[in-house]
Amino acid sequence: MRYRAAIKVLADRRFITDHISLAFQTLPMAQLATLHIDKQAHKFSAAHFTIFSETERERLHGHNYGVSARIVAEMGENGFSADYNVYKRYLQKLCDAHDEYMLLPGLSPWLTVEEREGEYFATFSGKTLRFPVDETLLLPIVNVTVEALAHYLLERTLEEAAIGDLVELELFVTSGDGQKASACWQAS
Repeated sequence: MRYRAAIKVLADRRFITDHISLAFQTLPMAQLATLHIDKQAHKFSAAHFTIFSETERERLHGHNYGVSARIVAEMGENGFSADYNVYKRYLQKLCDAHDEYMLLPGLSPWLTVEEREGEYFATFSGKTLRFPVDETLLLPIVNVTVEALAHYLLERTLEEAAIGDLVELELFVTSGDGQKASACWQAS
């Protein structure tokens, strides 16, 4: 009896396997590809300070930030999913737009920034720092951290009309060896 039951189970499995295989053969399946863009040239140097609380912040300093991306897109009939050059050019454009600037958070609840006579007056906990407007970027973020920069740069990238039909886009920002944050967008 056990022998017949084992044969029936195997026959049932074979029937199910054959039908699943047939279903996969008849249904078109999208092939996704993941592209990684991590070029040495995609970097920018900028000064900043991180705000920890209402009364505590870092001293003014700078980083050589790196920007990279992970792109998931459907592979076309030609075996091609996305044009690397479009994304490489845009990442370079982002980096160039932020290179050699002082970065200030424009949405911080603890930093007040006023523009007067060609300068930003950034006041934190009673101390005011002055920065030339033409050498400073007032960013729409609450703090200048790799996490906030990753989200900010991802939003800027998604605003770009020529990014194509993506399934997922993850943008990474590094501020030195071993320090990296990312922000991810997924198509709905």
